[in-house]
Amino acid sequence: MSRELDSIMCPKAIAIIGASSRSGTIGNEIMNKLTEYGFSGSLYPINPKAGEIYGVKVYKTIMDVAEKIDLAVIAVGRDQVLPVIDECAKKEIKGIVVISAGFKETGHEGAELEKEVLKKIRQYSMRMVGPNCLGVINTADGVKMDASFADALPLAGKTAFTSQSGALGAAILNTSKDLNLGVSQFVSIGNAADITAETLLEYWKDEPNTDQILLYLESIANPAEFSRLSKETTKKKPVIAIKAGRSAAGASAASSHTGSLAGADLAAEALLKQSGVIRVNSVQEMFEVAQSFANCPTPKGKRVAIMTNAGGPGIMATDAVCEKGLEIAQLSEKTKEYMKSYLAEAASVKNPVDMIASAPLEHYEKTLKALIEDENVDAIMVIYLPLMNLDPMDVSKTVMKIKGQNPQKPIIAVMMAKNDFFSEINKIETNVPFYQYPETAANAMAKLYARCEWQNRPRGEEPLFGVNIQKVKEVISEALMQGRSQLTTLESIDVLESYGIRTCKYAFALNVNEAVSEANKIGYPVVMKITSTKISHKTEIGGVIVGINSEEQLRNEYKALLERLKEKGMQNDLDGVIIQEMVKGDREMVCGIATDPQYGHLMMFGLGGIFVETLKDVAFRVNPVTDIDVKEMVRSVKAYKLLQGARGEIPANIEQVEETILRLSQLVKDFSFIKELDINPLKISDKTGEGIAVDGRIEVDFDKAKQMLEVFSVSSGTL
Repeated sequence: MSRELDSIMCPKAIAIIGASSRSGTIGNEIMNKLTEYGFSGSLYPINPKAGEIYGVKVYKTIMDVAEKIDLAVIAVGRDQVLPVIDECAKKEIKGIVVISAGFKETGHEGAELEKEVLKKIRQYSMRMVGPNCLGVINTADGVKMDASFADALPLAGKTAFTSQSGALGAAILNTSKDLNLGVSQFVSIGNAADITAETLLEYWKDEPNTDQILLYLESIANPAEFSRLSKETTKKKPVIAIKAGRSAAGASAASSHTGSLAGADLAAEALLKQSGVIRVNSVQEMFEVAQSFANCPTPKGKRVAIMTNAGGPGIMATDAVCEKGLEIAQLSEKTKEYMKSYLAEAASVKNPVDMIASAPLEHYEKTLKALIEDENVDAIMVIYLPLMNLDPMDVSKTVMKIKGQNPQKPIIAVMMAKNDFFSEINKIETNVPFYQYPETAANAMAKLYARCEWQNRPRGEEPLFGVNIQKVKEVISEALMQGRSQLTTLESIDVLESYGIRTCKYAFALNVNEAVSEANKIGYPVVMKITSTKISHKTEIGGVIVGINSEEQLRNEYKALLERLKEKGMQNDLDGVIIQEMVKGDREMVCGIATDPQYGHLMMFGLGGIFVETLKDVAFRVNPVTDIDVKEMVRSVKAYKLLQGARGEIPANIEQVEETILRLSQLVKDFSFIKELDINPLKISDKTGEGIAVDGRIEVDFDKAKQMLEVFSVSSGTL
């Protein structure tokens, strides 16, 4: 991107508007940090009382400063922010950081004022961090800027970090220093009126002092833009994110299976996964993972070797590695024979390698080198327990020495020592991440391998299928003219069929005689389903009858159906019945679409049938999806094993199932007003392995659909 944020992140001159000599004020603290950290440029504190702060001359107004100013840090009352921005514009300042609070976080009045602030920022072609933020930091030698009021002065490093929460940002900065994890740049975006996480992703993508990016997100304002920029950035650098709000309720009053299963956090999870962002669930996990990326190369595969001086932790590590989807490496015979030459007779040279409690420092060195040289090993976990008076710091220094000599593979150390050891190790420069437990190390390794998978992942394509778009317009327009946003089962199947989705043979019947006639054409056995503009879930009233094998049985079932409806007072709600071929197959999947108010359409795939909402074996992706997204989606559910042909069944036609999801994706791109859609079940045929839609349910946004179809009508001259 252009270097338009340089005025904020790499300024040569900073004005602190609201600077104060009074201790305990934000204006005083920011001046203190800038001077204490040794800002390399010029400082111009602004305060009507003038004087001097920390040995720096104070100016009454910014217009009194003769020199050019790149950045203005504003720490005044909220009602003074607008006139201050006007003065900054006269001074031709392009970078603004508004520390001041009292904007949209306080309610309607504050939100309106924030809009006015942003309007001026746009008018003056400025860029702004905040309002309501902690400030910004750049530790680079040529800048040395701490324009924040966080407690601790930052430790220089290669990790950039942004936070929507100022308080949490300050806490994370403190923790990063305690853990010896250096920061390159820090931005507290606050209300993110102008500069957002997306802006910073683009800026940091090519920032030479930044090797990895940490995000704390409470919301994603522009999911499409976030996804685009994340995909670009994560191919170059790891991006690790905490997305708060995991327990947020899903879409309200969702009536479809997809809608009831989808939720805001599932949408965020899908978006982050599709964008290559590594999601963590806590600050602790963020640092654990960040330490691994700061000290390890990306592994070439998922084969892990474990070396230990105690059997129990080795077994625990093995379990953790496998549970995280990694593999225990099969060591070469050459490696095992070499280890036998020096390890004690009681030692085990299988993976995990148990050197036993009496292993001296020399054994750690030789074993680690042997595992590094083994071509069957992609990553190594070194485990140490404080046994036989071997000093943990000596073991750590040995591991770091060997890592320095052999940087090509990730090496992660598990030191099951006292907390004193970690306090000591965090004070020195390290090239290996150190953890206290095997499970933590295994999780960090899994995140490293996730990056390997992402970097090797193809970009993916969005195929375009030939479809009957006109037919769909006609079907939906007819429902709208009747004042309905809910399509009938028959209408829903017509829409699916128009987009090339395999549906079972079907026909509509108004009465029992028509039903018999259509069943005779299709051939028994058949399924009979009610279709109604008023009845949504058919199974709840016995409106789906399967396994009808003869005309006589069909007539009896039709009569019984009418009696059930009459008992419920719903006899007038029946529009007719659908007669369908009966697809034989025990494997029932579900495909669906839900609409999230922030993320848009979500695609769903998973185990279907009557247990869809009970077992919740489903996967989501944010639309539009690529063929690669869909492949990952289908393979991520536990029910994928059923598709592969468990219990002697023929394998499902996986490519055809994937194509069904891609066709649904195209459908909602063409008709964005579709709110919810379910194909449940998508039955896997015992004969062909095809995924066949035997039922469908579609709901549209009535007002949006009406508006869009009127546009279609004008452009096409139809409807």
